Amino acid sequence: MRRLRLTTAGESHGPGLTATLLGLPAGLRVDVALLARELARRQHGFGRGRRMQIEADAAEIRGGVRGGVTLGSPVVLWIANRDYANWQKVMGPAAEDVDPRLAELRRLKAPRPGHADLAGGLKYLRRDLRDVLERASARETAARVAAGAFAKMLLAELAGIEVRSGVRALGTVGADAPPPTWDDLLRMDDGSPLRAVDPALEPEMIRLVERAQEAGDTLGGAVTVIAHGVPAGLGSHTHWDEKLDGRLAQAAMSVPAVKAVEIGAALAASRGFGSAAHDPIVPAEAEAGAGGRRFARIGNRAGGLEGGITNGEEPCRRPRGRHHQRRGRGGHRLHEADRHPEEGAAQRRSRHSGRPRLAVRAQRRHRPAGRGRDRGGDGGAGPRRRPAREAGRRLDGRAAGPPRGHHRPAAGLAGRGAGGGMSCLGVPLRRGL
Repeated sequence: MRRLRLTTAGESHGPGLTATLLGLPAGLRVDVALLARELARRQHGFGRGRRMQIEADAAEIRGGVRGGVTLGSPVVLWIANRDYANWQKVMGPAAEDVDPRLAELRRLKAPRPGHADLAGGLKYLRRDLRDVLERASARETAARVAAGAFAKMLLAELAGIEVRSGVRALGTVGADAPPPTWDDLLRMDDGSPLRAVDPALEPEMIRLVERAQEAGDTLGGAVTVIAHGVPAGLGSHTHWDEKLDGRLAQAAMSVPAVKAVEIGAALAASRGFGSAAHDPIVPAEAEAGAGGRRFARIGNRAGGLEGGITNGEEPCRRPRGRHHQRRGRGGHRLHEADRHPEEGAAQRRSRHSGRPRLAVRAQRRHRPAGRGRDRGGDGGAGPRRRPAREAGRRLDGRAAGPPRGHHRPAAGLAGRGAGGGMSCLGVPLRRGL
């Protein structure tokens, strides 16, 4: 089951925003300074909109915390909207608060392409499309950022996990740059105008923003998020809705303006052969920086996520398809018994192109119970291997612990192994940052 659950409420020009976070343990020390920094960070950036200049967000804790420590009950946060003073006669919650004449003047009559105005108005039968605009606005993400600060506190206290992010590309500037690393984000100037991962590209990015402003236009781009120190084994392959890569993608896609999420080198993998899309498994001695693990990977094209589970490397999200290769060129594979790498290890089956079937599977992800064969996914080809946990040992030789598939990181983060690896998220944006 999911440990944390977040619910937000409030409209863009209403009295304010509320975030209710359930599932935090009791005894977590609240870092008020971190909460303030996260909200200020959200409002930072060259080319920001006028609304960002009006608001000075501050989260008020209204429940679930006493004396700077969480109680285990729901944490309730409140963020007041300064601009509500200018909209009270239009957005007031009580009937007597609203001036019908002013409300009619502010009524949104022309739906905007690329927004929820028209679709939301049709769904909820609203004559005033402002009823849709106010909730669909990116202003709602202020409540998510405040709750996310508590998730960061939890991750840092439980496992020393740290999360950083930066702008990878803006328009065409930086679009072909390689995926950033954790060290790149450590070197990034978080106070720079655009928080560009590559500072050499930032002046060109700023000039591009200025040209867009002069033309009355906006820009798309891509950002990268990396969670450093996340353990392996998060997520599960057993159910479609427990796959961590799917949950990460859904969380990112719910942010307004995000139109695609890439995990690992999925974009490059979608353009090539499957043999170039995998990360060979080798003994840790053959790979520096394994952090005490007994096996490691050469490369991280999978983005640290395989079968919906973190594998101890660097999970990176950005969605496209990747190849399911099971026969032919397989690269290095680590033998379970003696941890000896096998050259060109063959897989069982191959799909030379799974894209046409992928479209059908996407429509039929809820397959009726009892259909299909329960043979571990190998279609009956070859003997069934005994899972490492059934033998009471893990692949790295240590004693197997309890199943970890249901233990997920707070706020949808993905992970690294016992001593290394990290989680990385790349999010292309549809329009202005």
